[in-house]
Formats: sequence, structure tokens, C-alpha cells
Amino acid sequence: MIKIKRAYEDYADDDGFRVLVDRLWPRGLSTAGAHIDLWLKDIAPTADLRKWFSHAPDRWAEFRRRYRHELGDRADDLTELKHKAGHGTVTLIYAAKDVEHNNAVVLKEVLDA
Repeated sequence: MIKIKRAYEDYADDDGFRVLVDRLWPRGLSTAGAHIDLWLKDIAPTADLRKWFSHAPDRWAEFRRRYRHELGDRADDLTELKHKAGHGTVTLIYAAKDVEHNNAVVLKEVLDA
């Protein structure tokens, strides 16, 4: 099972294996308070794509397309996440304020497919 959760939400026991999927550490969040089991910086969108998207909803469709393309180069990371999800809950952790338009949403779609 794969879930997504904002980094600033409280940790819960049913989160399972928590994976930070952002390239940058969430502002104001301590490492201890984050309860992160794995930080996969390289599975996050590239800096150029992240800056271009800038969480603009009107760029969402194109962001999804470009990020899915980038994920094609991260097959090992995707396989690792699918493997872990096969053995328990994996929660993809992200910091964006927009809960509908962020990289964790796209990553979950790819992993669920």
C-alpha cells in the first residue's frame, strides 16, 4: 500500500515506511520530528523542473508529463519503493502546500500503475 502525506502532518504508526521524496529538506522540520526512514532526493523532480512548475496549477498537466519522463531514469528507486510497498505500507512524504498538485501525487500514480 502506498500513501502520501505532507511532511508537516503528524507522524502516525500506520504510516509504515516513510520516504521523503523532495530534493530539499522541508523548512523548519527537524530530522527527529520528521520520522523519515529514507530520503530519496534523486527521485524528486530536477531543480529545473521544480522551478519551472512553481506549483502553478495551470502547469500541472505538463509537469506530470515531464516528471513521468524524468522518472524513467529512476527505475531502481521505483523498483525499491514497489518492493517495500509489497511488504507493508509506504508513505511518500512531501513538503508542498498544495495537496493535489505535487510530485508525490505523480509518483504515487506511477507506483500504483
